[in-house]
Amino acid sequence: MKAAWYTKTGKACDVLKLGQLENPELSAGDVLVELKASGINPSDVKTRAGARGDLQFSRVIPHSDGSGEIVDVGKGVDKSRIGERVWLWNAAFGRANGTCAEFISIPESQAVKINSNVSYDSAACMGIPASTAYYGVLANGSVENKTVLISGGAGAVGFYGIQLAKLSGANVITTVSSDEKATVADDAGADKIINYKNENVVEEVMKYTNNIGVDRIVEVEFGGNLPTNKEIIKHNGVIAAYGSMAEMEPSLPFYNLMFKGVKIDTFLIYSIEETFRKKISNGLSEFLNRDSLKHMITKKFSIDDIVCAHEEMESGSVIGNIVIEI
Repeated sequence: MKAAWYTKTGKACDVLKLGQLENPELSAGDVLVELKASGINPSDVKTRAGARGDLQFSRVIPHSDGSGEIVDVGKGVDKSRIGERVWLWNAAFGRANGTCAEFISIPESQAVKINSNVSYDSAACMGIPASTAYYGVLANGSVENKTVLISGGAGAVGFYGIQLAKLSGANVITTVSSDEKATVADDAGADKIINYKNENVVEEVMKYTNNIGVDRIVEVEFGGNLPTNKEIIKHNGVIAAYGSMAEMEPSLPFYNLMFKGVKIDTFLIYSIEETFRKKISNGLSEFLNRDSLKHMITKKFSIDDIVCAHEEMESGSVIGNIVIEI
């Protein structure tokens, strides 16, 4: 099969290789998927660059997200699954073989059925961006009639987060850093957009909410935004955080948060508890199958251009998702 891989960490142009590998062996409990699209995420390029430490395997086929069609099943898997169109999650987490190849053998629970109306490109964005958004918005119960702040509403996660919150009945505030990104957030359906570069987030949120604050914050930058968030979160509110790159060891204003009864839910989408993972898979597929979600696929590359795709993701200039078409 055609595949991209690396055997050491480093720059994309130095370590990524493209060629032919043997088709994967089909293990019991697995499905064999003929891949159609592979989604690239920041974590994929960080792992390849060495930011996540030494390689766990002698050879790595990158990317955790993808989509395709089940063409065979292993022992113990219902043969009726053959022919299903699916999206994949955690394909490269703790595994040597991800989705940047023509085929993958993966546990059947990690291959989620989609209808024929769903494009493979959009399905390849469900594993990390949309799943992170789903957990961030809905992990602690219903947000109907609540006010939710989505930090970074033009990002890959934020764009889905705004939509999922709106589809779940929430009033949505979001933050952006430019007029261009404000347009993206508006397209996602945000009710209130705040440009934190030239507006005071605390003042704007409190004015918009009549000094009540927000029920929930889905946070991409926990440490850097903590001084703001401690002021705008309501009593018994929740901060669901999935990143903190600017301030990786933040100082916590414990008593301020304790007296407000604020719950802090830090999470890594790769290691979500199994029961809620099923809710994510089922929920996202339902939204997909109903055509309820917009997608922001800004760049598409052929697998032959894997190096360019990784370099584009690392540049930080892309607003939206990058997909490799297999």
